[in-house]
Amino acid sequence: MRKRAAFKPYRQHQVRMLPINLDEMVPERHLVRVVDCAVESMDLTPLFARYPGGGTSAYNPVMLLKVILYAYMDKTYSSRRIAKASRENIYFMWLTGSTPLDFMTISRFRSERLCGMIDEIFIEMLRLLEQEGYITFEDYFLDGTKIEANASKYSWVWGKNTKRFKANLQKKVAELLADVDRSEAEENAVYGTDDLPEMGRGQEINSEAIREAAAKIDEKLRKMPDNRELKKAKKTILKDYLPRMEKYEKQEEILEERRSYSKTDTDATFMRMKEDHMRNGQLKPGYNVQIGTENQFITGFTIHQRPGDTACMIEHLEHVKKLAGKLPESITADAGYGSEENYEYLEKSGGEHYVKYNTFHKENSRKWREDPVRIQNWYYAKEHDEYICAAGQRLTFLYEKNQKSETGYSSIVRVYECESCEGCACRSRCVKSEQPGADRRIYVNRRLNELRGKARSNLESEEGRKKRARRSVEVESVFGNIKWNYGMRRFLLRGLEKVKTEWGLHSIAHDIRKMAECRA
Repeated sequence: MRKRAAFKPYRQHQVRMLPINLDEMVPERHLVRVVDCAVESMDLTPLFARYPGGGTSAYNPVMLLKVILYAYMDKTYSSRRIAKASRENIYFMWLTGSTPLDFMTISRFRSERLCGMIDEIFIEMLRLLEQEGYITFEDYFLDGTKIEANASKYSWVWGKNTKRFKANLQKKVAELLADVDRSEAEENAVYGTDDLPEMGRGQEINSEAIREAAAKIDEKLRKMPDNRELKKAKKTILKDYLPRMEKYEKQEEILEERRSYSKTDTDATFMRMKEDHMRNGQLKPGYNVQIGTENQFITGFTIHQRPGDTACMIEHLEHVKKLAGKLPESITADAGYGSEENYEYLEKSGGEHYVKYNTFHKENSRKWREDPVRIQNWYYAKEHDEYICAAGQRLTFLYEKNQKSETGYSSIVRVYECESCEGCACRSRCVKSEQPGADRRIYVNRRLNELRGKARSNLESEEGRKKRARRSVEVESVFGNIKWNYGMRRFLLRGLEKVKTEWGLHSIAHDIRKMAECRA
């Protein structure tokens, strides 16, 4: 005879004598307890100072910070989903004390209360990590990644276009005013071939100058109300030229030194994202995120609007120095940071640095060492200040020039030219100029070569080899974890300061998550 199946008791609507104790339902070593303990140990006085007092009572900022950090560790980033979790998830309910939250409270706290003070909270996280012995702030492994902004990839403004459009508009304004000038014989007699006085002689045509010109034309219309040329000129200036000039000036103000920005997030710059290189290479609005790590803990971060890593290094390290009070003893970075400006900065700051430059690995290859076109393989006659190429031709000194980087750093470059490259077997590879009879010119930055030599010595030392091997394991794995495992591929907030807050929350959440792994 077949046995009857047995089931455990199922009493869905049974009334309990005592309320459920959520603390008993949260395991002792659960991640949510690590978040709770970490935030409780922080000095959050600056955060409480954001609440002026008065009016109705506010949610406790300590509780809100715990909730948001745990949400980021749980791959929950939407304020609506966090609010939903505070009503349904026992771990969120344990953090809130069973207080349900609405999404506007979470959104305002993240974008307003935390905005501008994420550094203070991050410093407290670093203090906790150092106190617990997870970091010593001796080693610093630096790298950057580009993350897409919360902006339309089709809402671009390009700096080159703005300059071109503005120049064309200035030309049209000048032509219009010249036409008005020619139509008035009495003014021709007074001013001759000069511009109208409202434009100034040689003065740049901008929105203020256009307003002054419109005011002058308006004065003339009072004297000659039937003058069609003046009426047409005034309408064109006020309805077309002035609004366009104001638009271009506003774009230049937003651009500053950048080449582009997005209309839907004006702080975002168009960059090539790494994951798109194998696709169509489309430019997208984004931010350049720079971080430093030690033992795979994030110990410093900054957000930049420049696409290239080279120009971000000094600004990043200065920020780290400001927060920690000092620079780490050892700094390791890849070839994207190996510029003269960065090497000079690292040399002056003291400590050890292991920063590669763009040809570091190529120089070790046999192909590079035996290439007759490479300057590094030529003989330099110091007494005559000239180079002798592989074909035996002399390259004599011509002149020095100053070369400026995008940050304004000035380098001295010495220019040398070959006496004659005619008939040389290497001429097709050696001479880049397409002009007939052109000879090889080389550009030598002696200071950069000297600094590269010191960098190579550091990188090829025993300690340098260890640091280079460790760098890829350190910082790149952290980026991989946040971007791929936790889905941080695009910012939710807009604006540089809010984006910094968002990445700061990701960084603190990562460090707490890593701390929990070490304790397990």
